[in-house]
Amino acid sequence: MTPPALELQQALHAALPTVLDELAELVAIPSVAAKPDSPMPLCAEKVAQLYRKRGLIAHLVPTSGGPPVVYAEDRSAGVDAPTALFYNHYDVQPAEPLELWESDPWVLRREGDHLFARGSSDDKGHIACRLLALDALRALHGGALPVNVKVLVEGEEEVASVHLADWIERHSALLAADVTLWEFGGINAAGEPELICGLRGIATFELRAKTITHDAHSGVGGTILPNAAWRLVHALASLKDQNERILLPGHYDSVLPATDADLALLGKLSPQIEEELKAAFGISGFLGGATGAELHRRASFEPSCTINGLSSGYQGAGVKTVLPAEATAKLDFRLVPDMDPETVHQSLRAHLDAQGFTDIEVVYLGGQKPGRVSPEHPLIQLAAQTAQETYGIAPSIVPLSPVTGPVHPFTVGLRQPIATIGCGYPGARVHAPNENLRVSDLLRGAEHTVRFLMALAA
Repeated sequence: MTPPALELQQALHAALPTVLDELAELVAIPSVAAKPDSPMPLCAEKVAQLYRKRGLIAHLVPTSGGPPVVYAEDRSAGVDAPTALFYNHYDVQPAEPLELWESDPWVLRREGDHLFARGSSDDKGHIACRLLALDALRALHGGALPVNVKVLVEGEEEVASVHLADWIERHSALLAADVTLWEFGGINAAGEPELICGLRGIATFELRAKTITHDAHSGVGGTILPNAAWRLVHALASLKDQNERILLPGHYDSVLPATDADLALLGKLSPQIEEELKAAFGISGFLGGATGAELHRRASFEPSCTINGLSSGYQGAGVKTVLPAEATAKLDFRLVPDMDPETVHQSLRAHLDAQGFTDIEVVYLGGQKPGRVSPEHPLIQLAAQTAQETYGIAPSIVPLSPVTGPVHPFTVGLRQPIATIGCGYPGARVHAPNENLRVSDLLRGAEHTVRFLMALAA
């Protein structure tokens, strides 16, 4: 049974100073997966040390080309006890632009309730949340754990978890568990604890156009030479119509629509979320005039095609009248269940060819499949129950999130439900300068973790 709230909170506060020191050690390691010279093994070893310190057996396990995965376990609760798998990542986003930080991004700075540093929330703060929960759990149980715990901490989540699915497939027996505690969680803009039951997938590409050997004088070539920028713009314009409908052949064939139960959950989401989005982006409304449940349905259950960036010709100060020889574009397709990024890759190539753009080069940069678990799953309901016990308010249950993460190998490959129990909040500025974590959220996230694990044991 869950201990009295005061006893649990005392255990958490007693363990907090040590965990904050450990978080400072973690964020001091600039484990940026996007940079080839980053000290990824050093950070992996630090994570392993922190789990060994808590009695878990921890190893660094190689991947087939990326940084190592940290695997740790404590099975001392016995074969009859349930097992929870913790999934986190030790890699972080680049800190640039550095001039927008108010302090060194690699030094944990505390200002009142806030802790500032790159990775303070995403995802080293959530690793700290797990460590704090384990410390409190052991303190409440005479040094033992009431459940078996397994830990998977990867180093490539910020670069699309390129090697994770293969790693999980090769180690699936090792990862057998009743539930996966996901790498994020916390509260939403309305202050409600939020349980996200799935994530969209993604397929990312670079399109390249090359029309002539080198840039030309626009006066000489404007009407007689093919312009790479125009060529690429026309190709991009063929991908989607003015009503946001993606025009790739068969693109919507495998889409599973939102169910009535999904729509009911979306209809319960706080209207404050809409207002926060409008204020954040300086808009008065959304595409198609969507609002309420329909807005959230479009955001989560509709696939998207987004141009992430365009590059061609001269874009400096003043005038340079050139006709570009080359042009490139980055784009992503967000995918909903049951879409497949490889299918999108093939469909994109087929579409461009059919539209006469056989000369446009398509570079597939990677992708992830979408995945979700039913909001009615008993362990999701258990997470909801323990969230209400922790926060004193009913949680918001989101059937599918608009964002992407490597959830498919867990929900489909390992057949495990995911529970988003953590310490995030909307102002954490993840991926941005001045990323931060609130100590109060760290404590509540750890309390929710303890309550969930103890209820799981019961």
